[in-house]
Amino acid sequence: MESGRRAQLRDLPSVDKVLNSDAAAELLARFGRAASTVGVRAALTEARAALQAGASTAPSAEYLATLVFSQLDAEDRSRLGPVFNLTGTVLHTNLGRALLAEAAIAAAISAMRDPIALEYDLETGKRGERDEHVEDLLCSLTGAEAATVVNNNAAAVLLALNTFANGRDAIVSRGELIEIGGAFRMPDVMARAGANIVEVGTTNRTHGRDYRAALKPETGVILKVHTSNYRILGFTTEVDAAELAAIAAEAKVPLLNDLGSGTLVDLTRYGLKHEPTVREAVAEGAGLVTFSGDKLLGGPQAGFIVGHRDLIAAINRNPMKRALRVDKVRLAAIEATLKLYRDPDRLAERLPTLRLLARDKADIMAAAGRLLPDVTEILAPHFVVDVCECQSQIGSGAFPLDTTASAGLAISSNTGGAALEHLAKAMRSLSKPVIGRIDDGRLVLDFRCLSDEEEFLSILSALDVRSLA
Repeated sequence: MESGRRAQLRDLPSVDKVLNSDAAAELLARFGRAASTVGVRAALTEARAALQAGASTAPSAEYLATLVFSQLDAEDRSRLGPVFNLTGTVLHTNLGRALLAEAAIAAAISAMRDPIALEYDLETGKRGERDEHVEDLLCSLTGAEAATVVNNNAAAVLLALNTFANGRDAIVSRGELIEIGGAFRMPDVMARAGANIVEVGTTNRTHGRDYRAALKPETGVILKVHTSNYRILGFTTEVDAAELAAIAAEAKVPLLNDLGSGTLVDLTRYGLKHEPTVREAVAEGAGLVTFSGDKLLGGPQAGFIVGHRDLIAAINRNPMKRALRVDKVRLAAIEATLKLYRDPDRLAERLPTLRLLARDKADIMAAAGRLLPDVTEILAPHFVVDVCECQSQIGSGAFPLDTTASAGLAISSNTGGAALEHLAKAMRSLSKPVIGRIDDGRLVLDFRCLSDEEEFLSILSALDVRSLA
């Protein structure tokens, strides 16, 4: 037996023989000699260990070359590849939030491909400011005197607080000390900004007199936080932004109104519930308003600060501003996205976020009906597929209690819940992962965000359903 095992080990091809085989031509062309050699050596080490453990035959050079190609191909796939978002959450934080408009994608590609006048004034030939590319647009769309941009809304709040409340008091209602995604809490952001947190009111009721009583010479800012990711119902009172702006003006301190998601248009025109717009917040008198770019606005990740000219100028002088600025690619996409808002009549057809949120249920139901026969054929006989009504949500903290009617396919198993879990995992392992949600014993695929039905069926057809039963 020992002599036979030694013979099998001698049958193992050399590294050179594997790399010189016909099957290795594509391997070398795709991954180069260095990576291919490392892969072949690792495969030979595994094959040798298998023979020593009792395997009966040595793999051929062609088999090893093909095996290494498969392994390197799997490693080479980006973990940031596209997925089918069939979760029913349009702005899914874990799936990248807003899809960019084609105009924004084109602008970003152009900025990546060629030099751009990022901080260069073409008229004077001297150094310019990168925020100037979007400041006029932001002011026009919001009614603010000035504007600046950083890499996300948390950074916008951090920078504003650090500018006006570093070592000073920041007054905030207890009912607005929210926690956002990833366990980031507003009190922690305020503390990192150097602010002394002064909590006023109670969790459910805060009055104007609470803010006035907290005002001191050490007060640097009054902070209002839009609680977009939760609601307190029942016996509640809060001080609206207009009243807070008056209190702040009397005390000669800025009011910082953090809108969170933020929107530049009245969403009711698209069949959604009204959300305070940035223009409304500016008109109510806030000295500074902060909001996100990659949520309801539908652009790339960014944080905007708009408000009084002198306050924005102070923020731009803060050394932290440079650490939080956006790069040329994102700035180009932001500019292109904001320009779409100048034509509100065609905004929904050009901006994917609004197009998906405003998509009619009947249109989605029709798509589910078209896909039902093919999906049934792919998953039969182990799974049952039905058209279903469901509820989509906006996501990313916007309208936490509100949903919009949608439709899709509900998949149930003939063999129990474990099979559904296996199916969901198999769908996540496809070349373009399909991500739904398990709800009430069914795997629900909400089609609100499905735009390419043909690609979806093509990807889904690769499922090996027999192994999931």
